[in-house]
Order: sequence, then C-alpha cells, then structure tokens
Amino acid sequence: MYEIRFSSAAAKYFKKLKEEKLKEAYKAALLNIQANPFIGHKKQGDLAGVYGHDVRYLGINYEIAYLIHEENRPLIIVLLAGTRENFYEELKRYIK
Repeated sequence: MYEIRFSSAAAKYFKKLKEEKLKEAYKAALLNIQANPFIGHKKQGDLAGVYGHDVRYLGINYEIAYLIHEENRPLIIVLLAGTRENFYEELKRYIK
C-alpha cells in the first residue's frame, strides 16, 4: 500500500476545512487513491507527471492533485486540493 504525504499547501487546505461531510468525501477519495494511485487522470503539458482525482460534493467539483513515487517505497505526495475553479492555474504556480 502507498504511503500518503501532504505538501504544505495541501495540509493547510485540509486543516482549514470546517465541513465534516466534505472532509469525509476527501478522506474516501484519498483512501481510493491510496489503494490504487493510478485511478486519477494523468495530466499532460505543463502538468506532466501530476495526477488529478475528482471529488464531487453537493454538486460542486473538487480536485486532488498528486504525484506518485515508486523508487524506494511506494509514496503518494498530495500537492494541492480545492475547488476546480482556478485549480490548475494555482497548481502551475505552486509547482514552479
């Protein structure tokens, strides 16, 4: 099974979440990613190597962006999470 680690931006986002049901939706998505990290969509172009996984909650699209490392031990690094609005622009700024 893959270990999950969070970037400072992702950890900050999850810490600020107040709504319990949204937290549960993210937790379920992270467990799915942990079980099968290739469940997400592989991004291309500027975001090559990054995977994205959709989370739907109350009709709103949320996204989790992560990297998969398999060199020494299986590891997933969650880069960013949030609503889909301006998500990829923020992710590109975060990666650079």
